[in-house]
Parts: sequence; C-alpha cells; structure tokens
Amino acid sequence: MLIIPVKDGENIDRALKRFKRKFDRTKTMKELRERQQFTKKSVTNRSKLIKAKYIQRIKTQED
Repeated sequence: MLIIPVKDGENIDRALKRFKRKFDRTKTMKELRERQQFTKKSVTNRSKLIKAKYIQRIKTQED
C-alpha cells in the first residue's frame, strides 16, 4: 500500500504527481498486465535476447 504524506499547504496536484511517480516505480500495473496471459519462458528469454542484441547494436553504432 502506498502512503503519500501531504504537507500543510501543499498543492493537491503536487501530491498526486508524487503518488503517480511512486506508483510507476513500484511497477504494479506492468506486473498486472504481464499476469493477464501466460508467456512461456522460452518466449521471454527470446525477447530478452532480441532486446540485448538491439541495445548492443546501438552501442556499437555510437562508437
């Protein structure tokens, strides 16, 4: 459970922004979306490998 203390005289928009940022950092929504359907471990490993190759290609192009 997220607890966001609101200080006296603090704007509610600012507190809401802190809540949203904290919520995004917990990765709750990402985890819920991933749990909606099952993906095999081989598929997740393949996607990680593809992502790693992509990042490596970008880094080598910068040099």
